[in-house]
Amino acid sequence: MSDIKIENLSVQYLGEEEKALDDVSVEIKQGEFVAILGSHGAGKTTLCLSINGIVPNMIAADMYGIIEVAGEVPPKIPVRELATKVGSVFDNPEFQMSQLTVFEEVALGLQNLGVDKETIEKNIVGALEMVGLKGFEDRSPFEISGGQQQRLAMASALSMKPQILVLDEPTSNLDPIGKEEVFTVTRKINQEEGLTVVIAEHEVEVIAEFADKILLLEEGKITKSGTPQEVFPDLVDIQKDIGVRVPQVTEFASKVPNKFSGSTPVTLNEAIESYKK
Repeated sequence: MSDIKIENLSVQYLGEEEKALDDVSVEIKQGEFVAILGSHGAGKTTLCLSINGIVPNMIAADMYGIIEVAGEVPPKIPVRELATKVGSVFDNPEFQMSQLTVFEEVALGLQNLGVDKETIEKNIVGALEMVGLKGFEDRSPFEISGGQQQRLAMASALSMKPQILVLDEPTSNLDPIGKEEVFTVTRKINQEEGLTVVIAEHEVEVIAEFADKILLLEEGKITKSGTPQEVFPDLVDIQKDIGVRVPQVTEFASKVPNKFSGSTPVTLNEAIESYKK
C-alpha cells in the first residue's frame, strides 16, 4: 500500500526561470523510511513542501503532474487539514514555537481544529512520551535545548496522529547530542509506531543505517533511487561533483575492496562483517 504517489511532478516558483522540481516520479510505501539527498538548491525542500501541501497552498508556485498523499491531493486540501495525515518538522524548531509552555505548544494545532479537550490532553500525553519529553509540560519552549525543541516540534506534529512524518533537514542547526536525540526518536516513530518517514538530511552515516530508500535529487530531478547499499557505492567517485557526501566507511572500502570480500559496505557493522569474511 502506498502512502505517497508522485507522477511527473514539476514545480516552478512564480518569477523563477528554472523549475524547482522537474518531472519527478516516486512511490513511497506505508511504513517506509525514505531519505532525500542532494546539494543546496537541488529541490529537497520543495519536494517536502509539496508533500505537506505548503507548496502551492501557502507558497505560490505552478505545479504540474500527479501527487497523492495519504489518499489526499495536497493542492486541493487546506494545509491545516492535511496536517492530520502529514506531520511536518523543519530545520529551525524555534520558528515553529509560539506558546508559553510545552503543553500549550503541542495543544495549538489540535485546538485550531476544534478537537475536544479530553482528546487533546490524551494526544499530548502520548506525543510527549513518544519523543521523551514527558514531565516537560510546564517548561517554556524557549528554555530547553535545541534537540529538545526539535523533539517538541515532532511532538506537535505527532499529536495530530498523522500517518506520514516529513522532516526537512531537522538536525542542521543542532549539536551532535541534539542530532542523536532527533534521529533516535525518528527511528522509534518509524519502527515502533509504523509511521512513514520522509527526511531531507545530510547526515549520511545515519541515513545509511536507517533508510529503506534513498532519493538523490540533482537540479530538481531524481537521478538515483534505491537502498543505501544500491546508491552510496555509485556516488563515491562523483560525490564532490554532486555535492553529496558518502559514508566514510563506504569511501574507505572502495579504495581497498579486496579487504571487504569485494563488496562496498555502507555501515560500520556491514564493514566488520565483510572484513571478517
